[in-house]
Amino acid sequence: MDGKPLVSVCMTAYNHERYIAAAIESILSQRTSFPFELVIGEDCSTDRTAEICREYERRNPGRVRIVTSGANVGWRENYRRTFAACRGEFVAVCDGDDRWCDDGKMQMQADLLLSDPGCGMCYTRSERREEDGEGNVVSTSTYPVKAGLEYFDAADFRYSVENCTAMARRGLVERYYAEVRPDLHPEWLTDDLPMWLWFAANSRCRFIDRTTAVRRILRQSVSHSDDYRRNLAFCDSIEGICLWFDARYGGGRRRMDILRRRQSVAAWVLSYHGSVGDFVRRWLEEVRQEPRLLTNAAPYGLFIKKIAYRMWKKPSER
Repeated sequence: MDGKPLVSVCMTAYNHERYIAAAIESILSQRTSFPFELVIGEDCSTDRTAEICREYERRNPGRVRIVTSGANVGWRENYRRTFAACRGEFVAVCDGDDRWCDDGKMQMQADLLLSDPGCGMCYTRSERREEDGEGNVVSTSTYPVKAGLEYFDAADFRYSVENCTAMARRGLVERYYAEVRPDLHPEWLTDDLPMWLWFAANSRCRFIDRTTAVRRILRQSVSHSDDYRRNLAFCDSIEGICLWFDARYGGGRRRMDILRRRQSVAAWVLSYHGSVGDFVRRWLEEVRQEPRLLTNAAPYGLFIKKIAYRMWKKPSER
């Protein structure tokens, strides 16, 4: 199809040699009544990712475009420049290690946005596949369990939107970057949650109860790691994002709920990992910052569990 694309697909890629062809094919196989484009932000991969992307660009002139540079710019800037290169009225997202599994996804979501001018973004269910380091599937699940981001006031301030399922109005994406300036928040370890929370605060979001994409959860990534310290840092980042958005757009009404959740998650992680001293230091720091957290019962039970587990373990395992 010729003409300006109605939908641009924003795909970022770095060292996705194993997955990138399947991701690209899942976009190009979409059945639509309108033109669309795939914009790939290739961030100087050290494997064959760039070579594979260039071959698809060569075979699909005008439909596949690569955005890159002479040096690696990092995931946040790569997202920003790839979004900026999109020309469509609507932008869908699919990272290079994910893929779409429904060839009617793009048409369905574009039809919804065209029919509902007040809707800024729509999203669907995904199939989550946890893989080991060899690419073998360890487990699968459907996500989200229930819709959770229709309106900001109704949002549960948790991840409920997988990037690979979302389609949004490009003009609102541009407003998000101009207003929130995520580049000024290096402590935010993801741009997914802040973007979709902003959409919920500034437009209506709609959930489509249909599985349209596959999200790969890799063993070693920003959000998943074998190192509990990295996992805890990511969880803290998520709760920090929620606190920022609650203060700016929610009047701070959920501050205590978010703080309790952050404290409970940290206590749960540290009940399995780290030392007793780590557990106590973290708890004291949180209570000093917000004394009302003394009433949160979860850490007490987890602390007892940690002590009991430590006493049960053999001295060589402690």
